[in-house]
Amino acid sequence: MNPPEPAVIPPLFTELVDDAAIFPPGNLPLAEAVEAHHAHRAAWYADLVGQFLVGSARTADLAALADPERPLRVGVVVAGGAAAVGDAVRIVLETPGLVLAGVEAAGDPADIVRAYHEHLPEGVPGAVEVAADESMPDALDALAETRHRAKFRTGGTVADAFPEDGRLAAFLSGCVARELPFKLTAGLHNAVRHTDPVTGFRHHGFLNVLTALRIAQADQAAGLPPVVHSIAAALGEADPAVVAERIGRTAAAHGAEYRAAFTAFGSCSIAEPLADLVALGLIALPADPKEHTP
Repeated sequence: MNPPEPAVIPPLFTELVDDAAIFPPGNLPLAEAVEAHHAHRAAWYADLVGQFLVGSARTADLAALADPERPLRVGVVVAGGAAAVGDAVRIVLETPGLVLAGVEAAGDPADIVRAYHEHLPEGVPGAVEVAADESMPDALDALAETRHRAKFRTGGTVADAFPEDGRLAAFLSGCVARELPFKLTAGLHNAVRHTDPVTGFRHHGFLNVLTALRIAQADQAAGLPPVVHSIAAALGEADPAVVAERIGRTAAAHGAEYRAAFTAFGSCSIAEPLADLVALGLIALPADPKEHTP
């Protein structure tokens, strides 16, 4: 008997990329985005793809497109804080063909956690967006030891939306110190740190986040205080070969630890992160060349 074929998508990258196609700068029309998501979920790289993200203002529109024959795992991004959580998730919970997989909201963490406990089924995680300012430690404290996670914004459509390396490093180390899972959102389409040639924005790389996370985890395991400048240096590494080598060297041994901490990131593109991982040799293409293109 021949041995089984190895998985095309390594466990380190399984469900790493939440599909935010309808959000800026992608702005794909909802019906097109839903069809594209179903196509992603049927493709050879399906294991890379996580939830379909929808804003709370669009849940009724999404319900109208629901197909019980093709269930859609949905993450609802709530606008309006804790008071809006119940109404935001109700339509998804009541619509055949939609499966509530996660909820995200911004506001007072304690209030949002209470709303999550009231309105979310037990197995559905919530994420609370944490601001990149002096309120961060208190917000992380409020989320620690709940069943929910932190969310941090890593970019956007303006330069100020991209946090400095030290600020993102402080968030990562703060989550690791509290054993608090997190997700990231915006500006993280590519694997490695780079400057966008069109906008001039300096983007973080999702593989840089993974390597920086490992430094923070190693410090924590050794009983050492986090060395924020070392974590920030890993975030700032712009050589793809260096970043890929660091990931390849430690992923097999520590992949479960990486992903228990870093649950996903939202991206309006699935093709870009996939293409980067293939180019770096971290995901193998299928044997049939017709299946290569998303």
